[in-house]
Amino acid sequence: MEQGFGQPSLRLEDERLLRGAGHYTADHDVAGQAHMVVLRTPHAHADIIGMETAEARAAPGVLEVLSGADAAADGLGGIAATSRLTNRDGSPAFSPSLPVIARDRVRYGGEPVAVVIAETMAEARDAAELIVVNYEPRPAVGTLAAAAAPGAPLLWDEAPGNVALDWQSGDPAETMRAFAAAAHVTRLDLVDNRVMVMPMEPVAAHGAYDQATGRYTLHAPTQGVHGVRRALAEAALGIPERDLHVITPDVGGAFGLRATAIPEQALCLWAARKCGRPVKWVAERGEACLSDLAARDTITKAELALDGDGRILAVRAENWGNIGAYGSPGSLTIPTEGFAGAITGCYQIAACHVATKAIFSNTVMTNAYRGAGRPEGIYVIERLIDAAAAELGLSAIELRRRNLVTAAAMPYATATGELYDSGNFADCLDRALEAVGETAMEDRRRAAKDRGRRYGVGISTYVKINGGVTGEAARLVVDEAGAVTLRVGNQDNGQGHRTAYAQLVAEELGLPMEAVRLVQGDSDDVASGKGTGGSSAISVGGVAVVLAAARIIEAGRPAAAMLLQSAAADITFADGRYGVAEGDLNVTLIEAAKAAGGLDESADYAARAKTFANGCHVCEVEIDPETGHVDIVGYTVVDDVGRLLNPMLATGQVHGGLGQGIGQALLEDCILDSETGQLLTGSLMDYCLPRADDLPPFAVTFDEIPCATNALGVKGVGEAGVTGALPAVVNAVVDALFDYGVRHMDMPLTAERVWRAIFRASSDQIESLSAIQLTDKDALTS
Repeated sequence: MEQGFGQPSLRLEDERLLRGAGHYTADHDVAGQAHMVVLRTPHAHADIIGMETAEARAAPGVLEVLSGADAAADGLGGIAATSRLTNRDGSPAFSPSLPVIARDRVRYGGEPVAVVIAETMAEARDAAELIVVNYEPRPAVGTLAAAAAPGAPLLWDEAPGNVALDWQSGDPAETMRAFAAAAHVTRLDLVDNRVMVMPMEPVAAHGAYDQATGRYTLHAPTQGVHGVRRALAEAALGIPERDLHVITPDVGGAFGLRATAIPEQALCLWAARKCGRPVKWVAERGEACLSDLAARDTITKAELALDGDGRILAVRAENWGNIGAYGSPGSLTIPTEGFAGAITGCYQIAACHVATKAIFSNTVMTNAYRGAGRPEGIYVIERLIDAAAAELGLSAIELRRRNLVTAAAMPYATATGELYDSGNFADCLDRALEAVGETAMEDRRRAAKDRGRRYGVGISTYVKINGGVTGEAARLVVDEAGAVTLRVGNQDNGQGHRTAYAQLVAEELGLPMEAVRLVQGDSDDVASGKGTGGSSAISVGGVAVVLAAARIIEAGRPAAAMLLQSAAADITFADGRYGVAEGDLNVTLIEAAKAAGGLDESADYAARAKTFANGCHVCEVEIDPETGHVDIVGYTVVDDVGRLLNPMLATGQVHGGLGQGIGQALLEDCILDSETGQLLTGSLMDYCLPRADDLPPFAVTFDEIPCATNALGVKGVGEAGVTGALPAVVNAVVDALFDYGVRHMDMPLTAERVWRAIFRASSDQIESLSAIQLTDKDALTS
């Protein structure tokens, strides 16, 4: 097998997983375990007047029925969501904790109000149906626009207007001056639609309690066991962290959903202590639709100021973000810092101002989802660029070329406070257009029209801000038997960590990749960890691995010197062997480890700067005017993700991100009733995920420009695909509909929406998008 840095090594994980030998939380069973069912409220907003549980307690197989009153009596808390962000006036944001189970009031449909623990899942489910909860409904606000409207019903007395945070960034005075001097201003109102995360593996938990030691053990899919342990222990369960052992086995996708603790994990552990049995809970898909953290759900009024030559002077945005009924760890940072940091994209923009209101609504909370605010910001600037080009009579390509940050300007300080260390944005654009065939686009447009279809091409350039001021630890052990074990604190969720980290170890120590055993997902066995997120597994965790490997080499040097009967200072190391500077004698690293009684070294790496993956996407679509159906007929990507550790893994990550971006742009829409908060897309019959035939073949190439912010030169790749895909797809569809007078459409661009836009144009009733899209945006931005 090809191995080492830069090689397209096959995934070491795949044989086990493809043979069905994976072990997920739902596969974890122990003798004597019981099963938990969560009773969820059907109301989005109501007071709990009373609860009758006697009949459920008497049902066959039932071990316990627990409510919010029981939780309060036992001192259970909630999932804390504290924030360092402040309002414009300097006051703190209001970010209430999410209770593990409701007691007196429910604030979103699907909030837990009781749990039943029984011998079997069927018995628990039957008993849950016997619980009678007396509710007094309250007025609800089920959408962002409804919650932000003047006079809307309030979720919290502490949040007038349902505003959790009124925040701003940038330089408002400088931005205002730039707009006053502008020769042209482009304005757009945009909706970034609410989506469900929908990993292949539903959420699940398995809790146990040891009466003798007072320790809890949780098996659950996470993006990092240490963060989940921290969130559950003191705030939710009221115990020291040392009394909670969190284990994460295989994980079937995460995308931000599993970065935080959830109430059901605490409920499983609490139930295990109460009934003296291990307790298992696995969500059905419909339950997950109702209760999983959601994502995106923002409305933005955006403006772009340009001079007479089409040079961008400034950008500003007024942003509303739906955070749901309570705080969540990422809900406030996503529509604020995440969005604002990305708003200038790849362009030389001297001034910017972003004002954001984070709004409570009677919905499940929003949180990080593959990009965490950065795709939202890039979507806004890339739509503005296309709209401005149309208004100025320029091609979208030309307007981008005039304004891209040049390679010669690197490092480039953006108006948002970021420092781009490296990249050649124009080269990515040129290479992508060359691959598509820039001169052939109009030929394709004419050919499609001759066939009764409409062709469009959408371009997006993007910067995806990754990593940040974070850290990770790695421990590498080569024991006396020659076994190699690597412990890292982040968590594989399907990315291929075992392969990637084994390649780094193979590169540094000259050992076969297959010899490296990776240990993750165990808070007792792995000392610390920041978890997986922000495309930082290799740019942060990988650097820690390389540093630990270097220490292993140094630790083995004295033993090698002894074996070679030479001074340690004269010992060299290369290709897995120690040698003497002058001579042919050598010993292997494994031999030195045996002589030393084993080698055990750790390294902590603290990143001091972010990385900036970037690139260009070109999406080509054809639309059937009779039905409005959008076919993606070509998709080309040139990505600069820094040095490529494994081109095959990187390509797979881009493909996955493209699938999620195309899904949101064309198909996915989480819809709730504005007045009742009832979820209207509560199953996969109603919520449309992309299938294989919705996705075209992808042409992905890479422009490897090493970053200057970490020793490996890697920039991160996991969220690159989705960041570029959202605007590329929408730009392509709007381009295809240009002759119909369509200048903007909000996601998802379903066949019905596209058909309605065409129909109105064909009926000589061409209207602006604000008249044909969701009324929510109109209510908020009018």
